Amino acid sequence: MEILLWLAPAAVVTVVAMLWVGWLGREGRGTVDREAAVRRMGEALQRDRRPVRYAAPRPERDRSTGIAVRPSRRR
Repeated sequence: MEILLWLAPAAVVTVVAMLWVGWLGREGRGTVDREAAVRRMGEALQRDRRPVRYAAPRPERDRSTGIAVRPSRRR
């Protein structure tokens, strides 16, 4: 148990840092104007969203015949 005592300071510092950052993060949210938020959400819902489609490359055809064949050498 004594060997784990060296972890105590690091654990205490970590917990204090988490609490401190959590408390400071509460102030940064601020108030959101309800009318502006509703207007933005309405605009976003009215937008026409088309799905983005990408052409997938065609895979090379496997010419396997079930027999191991070495590729021919070019001369």
